[in-house]
Amino acid sequence: MAAVISIKNLTVVKDGKDILRDISLQLTPGRIIGLLGPSGAGKTTLIRTIAGRQKITSGSVEVLDQPAGAAALRKDIGYMTQGVAIYPDLTVAENLRYFAVMTDAPKGRIGEVLAEVHLQSKAKQLVSTLSGGEQSRLSLASALLNKAPFLALDEPTVGVDPVLRQQLWELFGELARAGTTLLISSHVMDEAERCDELLLIRNGQLLAQDTPAELRRRTGSKTVEESFLKLVGQS
Repeated sequence: MAAVISIKNLTVVKDGKDILRDISLQLTPGRIIGLLGPSGAGKTTLIRTIAGRQKITSGSVEVLDQPAGAAALRKDIGYMTQGVAIYPDLTVAENLRYFAVMTDAPKGRIGEVLAEVHLQSKAKQLVSTLSGGEQSRLSLASALLNKAPFLALDEPTVGVDPVLRQQLWELFGELARAGTTLLISSHVMDEAERCDELLLIRNGQLLAQDTPAELRRRTGSKTVEESFLKLVGQS
């Protein structure tokens, strides 16, 4: 099966500090890949690199057989940033109309994504009046507009209540079953069990790439969090 993402010996240095160090991995289609690690581990930098928003110091990153950041990938990647990237002086619907034009998404997708993130009742509301969790969901909706084959979602469930978080993970599962590959970063270890595959990262280094079940088996652990702590101790 062809890799959606292929990374070889990736290193990213900022201000003289190694943010990512010699990372190599491949990601296959139609899976939910969890990118887990503590704050400052390098998760956001890795996602930005894959999305073509981060300068690479050395190594290579290919997305759908194109170099990361290539113009040809514009319609093939849905990217949700960690910081909310929407316009507060526009309504929810106006934001989505703007991003639909930017990504050449069909107009009918606006209603669909509003339903997918449970914001139908907020369509005419100014973004500045939304809660933090609602703004995060709108940012997610903008990433879903063009039905991209690859989604890079940086902390998409932050500030979302438990019921909506469950619904969003059900949506992620539906997207994966339809063939979309999702890379989802989180520092919440209990979300790891919802993923098909995990990337555990700490201090810019990839500690492990495996399924949750195999990680638990390999480390003799009951939870992914316990596995992570054991791997940290070995590194």
